[in-house]
Amino acid sequence: MPKIKEECGVFGIYGSKNPRIAQTVYFGLFSLQHRGQESCGIAVNNDGVFKSYKDLGLVNDVFTPNVIEKLGEGNIAVGHVRYGTTGGNERSNAQPIVVNHIKGSMALAHNGNITNSYELRSQFEAKGSIFQTTSDTEVISYAIIEERLNSDTIEEAVCKAMNKIKGAYSMIIMSPQKLIAARDKNGFRPLCYGKTSKGEYIIASESCALDSVGAEFIRDIEKGEILVFGKEGIKSIKEHCNKGKQTSCVFEYVYFARPDSIIEGKNVHEARIKAGEILAKEHPVKADVVVGVPDSGLDAALGYSKASKIPYGIGFIKNKYIGRTFIYPEVKSRMDKVKIKLNPIANVVRGKRVILIDDSIVRGTTSERIVKLLRDAGATEVHMRVSAPPFINPCYYGTDIDSKENLIACKYTIDEIAKKIGADSLGYLSLEGVKKIGYVDEKSGFCTACFDGIYPTEIPTKTDKNRFERKINHIDEEK
Repeated sequence: MPKIKEECGVFGIYGSKNPRIAQTVYFGLFSLQHRGQESCGIAVNNDGVFKSYKDLGLVNDVFTPNVIEKLGEGNIAVGHVRYGTTGGNERSNAQPIVVNHIKGSMALAHNGNITNSYELRSQFEAKGSIFQTTSDTEVISYAIIEERLNSDTIEEAVCKAMNKIKGAYSMIIMSPQKLIAARDKNGFRPLCYGKTSKGEYIIASESCALDSVGAEFIRDIEKGEILVFGKEGIKSIKEHCNKGKQTSCVFEYVYFARPDSIIEGKNVHEARIKAGEILAKEHPVKADVVVGVPDSGLDAALGYSKASKIPYGIGFIKNKYIGRTFIYPEVKSRMDKVKIKLNPIANVVRGKRVILIDDSIVRGTTSERIVKLLRDAGATEVHMRVSAPPFINPCYYGTDIDSKENLIACKYTIDEIAKKIGADSLGYLSLEGVKKIGYVDEKSGFCTACFDGIYPTEIPTKTDKNRFERKINHIDEEK
């Protein structure tokens, strides 16, 4: 895992009957592809009859024109792109999850990670519930359906279920007549909505998805808010909203989100520029050129160049036809993908002292390879600067850092890390600095637990949610 894994992107649409509704969702998911490259899915609602399709792979590969056509017309739809942090890379774990129950059908798409998933799943299994997946999204669906049996409306059921589920979730729920957006009370993961000129309402993980379908951004959905789209219009339920500070994942600004997105009132591109400017002030060094690692390191490199007055250069060409290197788990495969993903421009770095900007160092394998690429291209010095603090703690809210075991910053000092990756020097953005990059006003607040160990919620004591993906232990079998 040379890069951080993100988990998902969600997209929903509510409007009048549309024969091309699946195509609209396709465009929305395509713009959210950076948030998940494992699998994707779309569910379409045609007067209460759900049609869905999901599979492993990229949006463009899974949703061929024939598949899109078969999904048919509808007035409500929901889509999802996935990179799983809970549950393996199996087709059954692809989303949206579609469930048929006594009061109708429900489709659910979820971004985040439920911290009490193990406990909830155990409770449901003890009651006889049968799970078809190993993802925590199915746990959420059971929580909602259980409450739906004793509730007058789907939104009432969602509100009650939110009393049970803990952790990070930005989710979209489709019922036979309504589309619902809900966000956890901390607001860990982004979620916003807008409206098209045709009067369709669009919900998406990032504002860039609204742009892709011609929707005008209205606002971010508030932390703890439930937003209901139905025949009566839009209804906002704020029973779970609290006055405490929001704790959005700051790494959305550093890495996850697309630069053209606006999250909580802050443009991601501008946030990364600011990260680079702060880096230049915190870790200055004499050099000839500043280069960034595509894609999320480029904006920070521009900021570093601007603040330091050192020229900015395009140091690498990225092969746009290969996905993020972290989607390949085997070390050799990862290294091969780095080779064909990035190629240095020798004329930019040859004979020069280079400042290399990247968004993070997790295990160090990719950083080591990139530094070597610059050395081989003729760079006389390579000074690495990182637009985030060192990762020293696991994340329980949807970023796939589940332990300290493989975090390089937990094993070595900064000077030792620099030596291991082959850099002449290494500097990380400070904790104070990273909090500034997404700041808009006094309401701005961020989760920085992976950097400082201060968790906004209770830390789960049990996280073993994938037991059905392990081979049988003979000792356990005898029991």
